[in-house]
Amino acid sequence: MKLQYFRGDRPNFGDELNSWLWPKLLPSFLDEDPATLFIGIGSILGNHYDPGAKKVVFGSGFVPSYQDAPDVRGDDWDIFFVRGPRTARALNIPERLGIGDGAILIRAVDVPRPPAPERVGFMPHWESLSRGNWESACGLAGIDFIDPTRPVDAVLDAMLGCRLLVTEAMHGAIVADALRIPWVPVLPLDAVHRLKWLDWAESLSIPLSSHRLWPSSVEEARIATIRRPRLSAMVGSLSAPGLARASDRALTHIAAKRLEALSSKPASLSRDGDIDSATNRMLEQLDRLRASYS
Repeated sequence: MKLQYFRGDRPNFGDELNSWLWPKLLPSFLDEDPATLFIGIGSILGNHYDPGAKKVVFGSGFVPSYQDAPDVRGDDWDIFFVRGPRTARALNIPERLGIGDGAILIRAVDVPRPPAPERVGFMPHWESLSRGNWESACGLAGIDFIDPTRPVDAVLDAMLGCRLLVTEAMHGAIVADALRIPWVPVLPLDAVHRLKWLDWAESLSIPLSSHRLWPSSVEEARIATIRRPRLSAMVGSLSAPGLARASDRALTHIAAKRLEALSSKPASLSRDGDIDSATNRMLEQLDRLRASYS
């Protein structure tokens, strides 16, 4: 099977989990043979795959604003489970297949834990790194900055040192929840990335709080207000010559204060019974996959 996942200009924790996790759970299964495609973690379901290839779906999600929905009724699709009920409905498959995000199976891997984590961490969405000043904002807030573009092992080490994770990155929340690290969700500043959170959260009956970040730069403020003309015009004035640098500094300080406030919000965590049930159902599908494709 050839592993399929999103590869952008920069590595991203959620996507890179594919090359870290699946070889551990499916040793000797993955190769470069394009006749069978293993579609794993990420919002990567669409109609762009080779129609002649067998497509094995294992915990992936679908987002309408990313791409068009595939027709999965043919024999070329083999769906073991998808990220959540919203993906299941979009594909017109039984909702019981919306078990959860495949990254939950990190619970089946031995991940060493520190005895008493004490820090608070913040993981931005990977696209926010080039648009915002989040490392500086975290420094001002006294919060650990967790870079989602670093290698998976480094990101996990940083997360496991935290007693609480504030996260704009959905897979920061998913992995934190799987590893039983309390987390505070914040809406991605770019609204296009928000709906997929509900898909995963509903699979585990997690009530999502709609906490908001404050933009840490003029560029992030521009993106956050792009659909609100009056606010967008105000933001445009901040980028005028002679104002942009001072505006960025002011926004970074406000964003730091917002991070401090978010670290005091009630944390989220799925119920033990729900995460245990999802994990067991995924492990059953993993056994079925091995039996079907060994």
